[in-house]
Amino acid sequence: MERRIRRLGVAIVVLFSLLFAQLAYVQVFAADDIKSHPANFSRQLIAEYNVQRGKILTADGLVLAESVPAPEGSRYRYERRYPQGDLYGYITGFYSRIYGRSALEQSMNSYLSGEAPELAISTFSDLFLGRPKRGANIFVTIEPDLQEVARTALGSNEGAVVAMDPRSGDILALYSTPGFDPSELSSGTDEQMQRAWKRLNADADKPLLARSHQELFLPGSSYKIVTASAALENGLGPDSQWPNPHRLTLPLTNEQLQNFGDDHCNGGSSQITLIEAFEESCNVTFAEVGLRLGAERLAAQARAYGLCGTLPPERTTCEERPITFELPFENGRFPEPEYFVQNEPLLAFSAIGLDNDLVNPLQMALIASAVANGGVMPQPRVVTEIRDSQGRVAREFDPGEVGRAISAESARALTQMMVAVVTEGSGYLAAIPGIQVAGKTGTATNGEGRAPNAWFTAFAPAQNPRIAVSVIVLDGGNLGSEATGGQVAAPIVRSVIEAYLPR
Repeated sequence: MERRIRRLGVAIVVLFSLLFAQLAYVQVFAADDIKSHPANFSRQLIAEYNVQRGKILTADGLVLAESVPAPEGSRYRYERRYPQGDLYGYITGFYSRIYGRSALEQSMNSYLSGEAPELAISTFSDLFLGRPKRGANIFVTIEPDLQEVARTALGSNEGAVVAMDPRSGDILALYSTPGFDPSELSSGTDEQMQRAWKRLNADADKPLLARSHQELFLPGSSYKIVTASAALENGLGPDSQWPNPHRLTLPLTNEQLQNFGDDHCNGGSSQITLIEAFEESCNVTFAEVGLRLGAERLAAQARAYGLCGTLPPERTTCEERPITFELPFENGRFPEPEYFVQNEPLLAFSAIGLDNDLVNPLQMALIASAVANGGVMPQPRVVTEIRDSQGRVAREFDPGEVGRAISAESARALTQMMVAVVTEGSGYLAAIPGIQVAGKTGTATNGEGRAPNAWFTAFAPAQNPRIAVSVIVLDGGNLGSEATGGQVAAPIVRSVIEAYLPR
């Protein structure tokens, strides 16, 4: 009898072991395969859209994204809406049952969906009290009034505006055009979303890609901020003297690089100081600076400002000084020194923001912020905190630093040079009575037969900075082939600074 009982006991243990093994296999090892099986996709989607996803809001409560009850007859409980339309499309991104997620809807998904570990208490409370599961609310740094000003100032021009607090890295405005309305991809019938997706992807202007922080452009003379930084860091001060021809014969060639308009700087005098060349944006002088410093020093300064190294066209490395951001961000580029071994004349062009130099307005705003912040570059920040469905703070995002880009002494000298651009030089249309603005113009070639892109990058007040702004206007804006950064982009920067500083 005892033997039979023992056998029965062993059989029961074996059966339970097999049962637990099968449960473990289903819940752990096979969970992903089962979840991704096509037969379960519809059920997953229904379950996901039964959760009231959290809102995305500004600090003063303006709703940028929210989940609302789906229309009667829908198989889903909620759908996603974006009350502000395309004004914040690149910030919120879209949340689509067909095309997935982008921007904050993607990077903050675990919080918005209520899945993050920090929301465990809130989720348990909903479950205990029998309430539907709710996601957390995301609060962003954007100033709604300034975002509106950025849109108005850019007007019908294609381009982008980035404004940030140089001390904290908080993004105050982030606007690109053409944009898109995320609601088109996140609500309505499947057929409506598919038509919108097809139209947006067929558009040659790429409205799903933010020119403010996802695309890269030649910076032109706005890059002279970086070259001037390298000069200052290597003992070439604002008063250093340079030859002043209007054309420069490039090394190892008979080719010549010339000043904008093929004109002499500084009234045609034989010598010019670095600060005079900077305020007049003299290509020849800064090409000479680049050639004297050499590729190693120019590349080192670019890396200090967070630009990636490239060996065109094969390799890109972005490991030295990573810039983290809650939105998709494409780091700027500057070639590796070995690129110039076979292309020495191109070093002159790289020193003035051409050849293979690439940036976007956010990168330029970060560079300006580093100068404004005594040489220390902040990490860009667009999310400040997350609150659960009961309003409790679940997580806060503290300001951070990318690191020191230049010394405090160089930052002070470069500030003086950027002020001279606005008070005495090519950036005079950015001047604001009673406020000292530090800035730099840029006009960049844009392909055969196309008008140039116009840049302006600035911060203010110069001695106590509260805002840094960078603007690009594509294809010359309303001035076409006659456009310069000082004429087209500087007034936009001025409008943004004027709107913000009285606060």
